[in-house]
Amino acid sequence: MIFVGIDIGSTASKVVVRGDVSSEFVMPTGWSSKETAKIIKDALLNDNIDVESNDVIVGATGYGRVAVDFADYVVTEITCHGLGGYEIAGKDCTIIDIGGQDTKIIKIENGIVTDFLMNDKCSAGTGKFVEIMANRLGVDINDLFNMAMTGQILPISSLCTVFAESEIINYIGEGRSRKDIAAGVVDSVAGKVAQLFGKFANSEYVILTGGLSSNKYFADSVSKKIRIPVNTSEYGRFAGALGAARNAEKKYNKERNGADS
Repeated sequence: MIFVGIDIGSTASKVVVRGDVSSEFVMPTGWSSKETAKIIKDALLNDNIDVESNDVIVGATGYGRVAVDFADYVVTEITCHGLGGYEIAGKDCTIIDIGGQDTKIIKIENGIVTDFLMNDKCSAGTGKFVEIMANRLGVDINDLFNMAMTGQILPISSLCTVFAESEIINYIGEGRSRKDIAAGVVDSVAGKVAQLFGKFANSEYVILTGGLSSNKYFADSVSKKIRIPVNTSEYGRFAGALGAARNAEKKYNKERNGADS
């Protein structure tokens, strides 16, 4: 059997394949989740994975999960990110997932989700905020973080992306250094994450997932705010897709065992 997890996020879509074969890939979501789902279906077929086959079971999650009309199971992001994050961590943990539209804090105990929080979609503590601010500074996201490492933090207090961007524009108008503005952007996002993290302050092991999951500088910035080490992973961006694949596998096996009995 082959189990495919598809996580269609607001910015990027991730795919994980597990079972008789194992692979993963990521692609931009674009303007249409439905079109993205079709592209993913074709890409899988090019790898000899036919989602219409009885030997292939598909789980979908994320912002555009309902657009995956060939999915056998459609599951919420919290469940999938919890499953995927737990597998990546290899133990109970608290997951900080920085998504394009929102940031999620998920508590895993005894291998299951026991608590979670999400911020407002307008909040300046999301991946989209970082992308918008990088564009405003005329750099890509990686360059923004590289600049931030050598900059002096300029305060950005607004909770709304629109108003926070106005603060950035004011700093640019004052002739402030891009490095200092970049440092302020990263510090602002880390601060918003720390505010959301408050009720999970007794966590023993924390991992970062989402698009910034392998960025050690950002993880260290959050660590300083919450006073707990935040662990990074190159595979962290695939947590939702991995969880969707594992959830599909669990549900399929449960239904099959029920039928056999």
